[in-house]
Amino acid sequence: MQEPKRNTKKDNRLLEYTKRHLTRKIIVSLLIVLALAAVVIGLRKTILSESKTTKIGFEDIGELATQSAYCTQVSVTDSSRKLFGAKIPFTQSKYIFSYDVIIKAGFDFGEIEWSENGTSIEVRLPEAKILSNEIDLESFKVYHEEESIYNQITLEDNNEAMAELKQKAEQEAIDSGLLDNARSNAEIILKGFFGNVYDLDEYAIVFKDK
Repeated sequence: MQEPKRNTKKDNRLLEYTKRHLTRKIIVSLLIVLALAAVVIGLRKTILSESKTTKIGFEDIGELATQSAYCTQVSVTDSSRKLFGAKIPFTQSKYIFSYDVIIKAGFDFGEIEWSENGTSIEVRLPEAKILSNEIDLESFKVYHEEESIYNQITLEDNNEAMAELKQKAEQEAIDSGLLDNARSNAEIILKGFFGNVYDLDEYAIVFKDK
């Protein structure tokens, strides 16, 4: 008894259709997986972006200058050659001049710590510090200028005079309350930062020394 002949062409067409159908399903499944992954990544990025606002943006600011002082400092550079402790005539060089010095004080936000406790926010501040000490070169004034050809003022002498001028200005600013004022103003500014996130009618801001 002979076996019935198989329709090879029909079988091939069925096999090709099955392959195409399965390939289409695989592609659709892959597209769905990729779409879900994109949605998850997008949600994760959104969540991370929102969580950053709870830090009040301290990390993005770095340093905050909360108080500045403007000091006018007069410097006297006096140099003369001496012999056995006595000044040699015609060897005296003397300059009297002044500069305005701008000194800024404040805080490094990386050192500020805070925590929420019920309806209060405790902020721990480090000591205020000097952030910058700069000379306003345009404010330069000369009151006396005398230079001997036998004893000229050197660049080293000038640099020492400028460094001393800045140091004196900084100390005078601190003695006048620069750091204390920087602390007071910092509290006002930080309350403004927290007020962008919290309702200050419901939350109390408590400042403490770190």
